[in-house]
Amino acid sequence: MSRSFLPSTAAQRGVLAIAGAGFLWGTTGVVVQLVRASTGLSPVSIGFCRLAIAALALLFFLARRLRPVVSALRAQPGLLALIGAGLGAYQALYFLAVAWGGVAMATVVSLGLAPVLIAGGEAARSRRMPARATLLSVTTAVLGLALITGFEATPTEAAPRPLVGLLAAVGSGIGYAGSTVLSRRVSRQTQPLVLTTVSTAIGALALLPLALLGGDFVLPATPAAAAMLAYLGVAATAVAYGLFYAGLRSTAAGVAVVLTLLEPLTAALLAVVVLGERLTVPITVGGLLLLGAVVTASRADRQAPGRREARRPGGRRRQRLHPVASQPPGQ
Repeated sequence: MSRSFLPSTAAQRGVLAIAGAGFLWGTTGVVVQLVRASTGLSPVSIGFCRLAIAALALLFFLARRLRPVVSALRAQPGLLALIGAGLGAYQALYFLAVAWGGVAMATVVSLGLAPVLIAGGEAARSRRMPARATLLSVTTAVLGLALITGFEATPTEAAPRPLVGLLAAVGSGIGYAGSTVLSRRVSRQTQPLVLTTVSTAIGALALLPLALLGGDFVLPATPAAAAMLAYLGVAATAVAYGLFYAGLRSTAAGVAVVLTLLEPLTAALLAVVVLGERLTVPITVGGLLLLGAVVTASRADRQAPGRREARRPGGRRRQRLHPVASQPPGQ
């Protein structure tokens, strides 16, 4: 077989990097539940800790290149404040959804809803008849949510308030979509890692008052709890984002979308194995429909007018980032 048909080493590394990011993001919900059980911290307090630790790790990584961070803050302070506040909001709502509705449901709904909302919103804003792929993705997402909603009413140990958790997951998806739309505008002038650093720092500051008002914000009393919080901030956020952006340099957008679906798959499997959550057939089918809607929405985004891949001189295509690469799909 000709070597021209084999993936390059760079492409292989890109695939592995994005797959690694998806796996790390997928561990977040389970670790949050373990932290709650061992410390009693509220979901909002855990969200603050995660973003604060991630911001410190990213600032340390960018220690010799802080000028772009300062320039970004000076250029668009209001918009960056909204993006950071949105990041804090959907992070807190996601952790609340995990606490009330379970890891698997929270991850699938919050991640699956955002790309579909963005695709539908862009079709409405352009005042054009939505493409078939967009209509299909929205319809599939609604069916998936209907299945999950109809069979998420019975409280369990892993999901003590399932319907409230579902509402929190929907709110997280809406917040994620809004933050993504805003971040696209900033990402045209700001490097993705710089934007991630600034938004995580602002998100942490936004959650700090809520964490303090909750009355449960205390330093972890055991090394294990401290290690889990550090894992959430460093590995599942800072390292995962770095892997994602590194992988995008040599991975096509469509491949990246599919690879990031490893996150809900990882979350669901860990929730069953580690936390003992039950995945019923209707909820599983609803989740698969929602994830299928994500892939369909990403295809509609790539095929939309004005968003097709541009070509460089000589016929070589210029790679376009993941449609939500300015705010990657990790929770």
